[in-house]
Amino acid sequence: MEYSDRTVAGALLFVGAVIFIIGLNVAEQLYPGYSVSLNYISDLGATCRGTTCHIVQPSATIFNSSIFLTGVLLISSAYFIRRGFGTRVLPAFLALAGIGAIGVGIFPEYTGYLHYAAAFIAFVFGGLSAIAAYTIEKPPLRYLSVLLGIVTLTAFVLAYSHHDLGLGPGGMERMIAYPFVLWGLGFGGYLMQSCQETS
Repeated sequence: MEYSDRTVAGALLFVGAVIFIIGLNVAEQLYPGYSVSLNYISDLGATCRGTTCHIVQPSATIFNSSIFLTGVLLISSAYFIRRGFGTRVLPAFLALAGIGAIGVGIFPEYTGYLHYAAAFIAFVFGGLSAIAAYTIEKPPLRYLSVLLGIVTLTAFVLAYSHHDLGLGPGGMERMIAYPFVLWGLGFGGYLMQSCQETS
């Protein structure tokens, strides 16, 4: 059976989101004393406070490899979205989010600015991807997609201006990441289903 570019793009995006969710949760469970409120997501790869860094295995390997693979799948999905739709903005944003995710996996917290730059790219372009998908989605996903992107970008601004709304740094960071990941699940399913309906 031959699949269209849109179907492949949807499957890659969906699988990437699933891998991130499962990898994150498994890494959290295997990290003694980990707090989703007080710990950053990237603490799973390497927890650094000041000049002291602490790496917990197998959490670090699971987290770093899962987010790296997620990034690869995002870039791959972007390629097939470009081929399937002929649009440029969404694939560019999604590919940049994927590059950022790969960077987070390659450069843990102890790498300093490299890690922060990668996280910045992943978060910002993840939110922008959800908003840019507006151009090729149909209602109601079109509006939900924009909303999720806005939530990601708003949470990003709040987190990096040191306003965590009582959620803690880790909780606020999840308010940045989860809307984008949920969009990836929804949009991936949408692409796969819409192709079946038109076939």
